[in-house]
Amino acid sequence: MKKHHPLIDTLIHLKGNRRACVYTEPLWGIPYNLYTPYTSLYMHALGITDGQIGLIISIGMVFQILFALLSGAITDKMGRRKTTFIFDLISWSVPTLIWASAQNFTWFLAAALFNSVWRLTSNSWTCLMVEDSEPESLVGTYSWIYISGLIAAFFAPLSGLFVSWNGLVPTVRFLYLFAFFSMTAKFFLLYHFSTETRQGIIRMGQVRDHSILRILGQYGEILKQVLHSPQTLVSIGILLVMSIFNTVNGSFWSLLITSCVGIPEEVVALFPFLRSIIMLVLFFALIPRIRTSHFRRPLLAGFFICAVSQLLLISAPEKGYFIVILSTVLEAFALALINPLADSLVAISVDPKERARVMSIVYVTVIAVTSPFGWLAGILSEIHRILPFLMNIALFGIGCILTYLSGKVSRYKNSSMD
Repeated sequence: MKKHHPLIDTLIHLKGNRRACVYTEPLWGIPYNLYTPYTSLYMHALGITDGQIGLIISIGMVFQILFALLSGAITDKMGRRKTTFIFDLISWSVPTLIWASAQNFTWFLAAALFNSVWRLTSNSWTCLMVEDSEPESLVGTYSWIYISGLIAAFFAPLSGLFVSWNGLVPTVRFLYLFAFFSMTAKFFLLYHFSTETRQGIIRMGQVRDHSILRILGQYGEILKQVLHSPQTLVSIGILLVMSIFNTVNGSFWSLLITSCVGIPEEVVALFPFLRSIIMLVLFFALIPRIRTSHFRRPLLAGFFICAVSQLLLISAPEKGYFIVILSTVLEAFALALINPLADSLVAISVDPKERARVMSIVYVTVIAVTSPFGWLAGILSEIHRILPFLMNIALFGIGCILTYLSGKVSRYKNSSMD
C-alpha cells in the first residue's frame, strides 16, 4: 500500500471536531488573507492617518482584553460549540459589513470594537478543536489550519489585478463583502458538523447554576496555577512576541514598501502570494520532521531568520524588489517554523481540565501587553516608517531568549525537548 505524506495522512484521518474545524477553515482563511494586505492602504485611502491606524488597533485591543477575560467563563457556561457560533457571527460577519461600507475613522473604530469579540471565540474554538484530541496530533492539525489560510495565495494575484483595473477602494470593499458571505457560511457549517466536547459537557454541568461573575471570581486559583507553571509562562512570552510582530507587520508593512521602497499598490498582493507559496511548501517539507518534544532549535532558527528578514526589509533601496522578495522568503521560512510550534506548545502546556479558563488568562496577558504596541508603532511610523520594524528585530531577540529558557525548564522537568 502506498504510504501517504504525514500531513496528508493527518488530513485524511481527522475525525470529529478536528475535521469540522480544519475542513471549514478555508472559508475563513481565504477571504481574511485576501483583504489583509490591503487593510492599512484602504484605511489610508479613506483619510485615516498612521497615528489613527495605531489608535484604532490599540483601542480594539483594550476591548479584546475584556472579551479574552470573559472568554473562559462564557465558554464554560454556554459550551464550546454554541459560543463559537454566536460570537463568530458578531466578531466577523458584522465587522466585515462595516468595513465594506466604511467612510471615516468612526466606521473603522466601530468595526474594530465588534471585531475585538474574536478573542472570545479564539478560546472557544481552540477548546472545540483541541479537546478530545491526542497531543501528538496537534502540530499536524495546526499546520492544516495555517495551510487553509495559505490557500488564499493562489487567489492573491487576482486582488492585485482588480486593484489595477478598478482601483483600491472598490476592490477592497468587494473583498470585505466576499469575506462576509464566505465567513458566515463557515460559521453555520462548523456549528452543524461539530459536537460539544466531553470536557465542555463536564464544565457546562459544573457551572450550570453559577453566574458569569461567580465563575470569574474563581480565576484567582487559575492564575496561581499559571504562575506556578514555568513552561506555560515561557509559552505566553513566545506568543506575546508573535502577537506584537503580527500587529506591527499587518498594519505597517504595506505602508513601508509603498512609501519607502516605491512599490506600486497593485503589486503589494504578490508578496503575500510569494510568502504563502513558500510556507505551503515548507509545511509539507519541514513540519512532519518536527515534533513538539523537539521544538527548541526550530524556534531559535525561526526567530533569528525573522530578525534577518526585518533587517533586509528596512535596508531595501528605492525599487529594491529583490531585497523585499528576499525578506519575504526568509519571513515565510521563519513563520512556517514558529507558528504551528508556538500554538501547539501553549495547547500542550495548559491543564486540560481547566483549558478554557487558563487560555482566557493566557489571552488576556498577551493582549494586555500587546495593546499599547499598535499605538506605539503608529507613532514610530509617523516619525519614520522603518522604526516599527526595528522594534520587531528587538522582539525576535527576546524570542530567542525565551526559547532558550524554555529548553532549560524542559530539562529541569526531565523531558527531552532539545
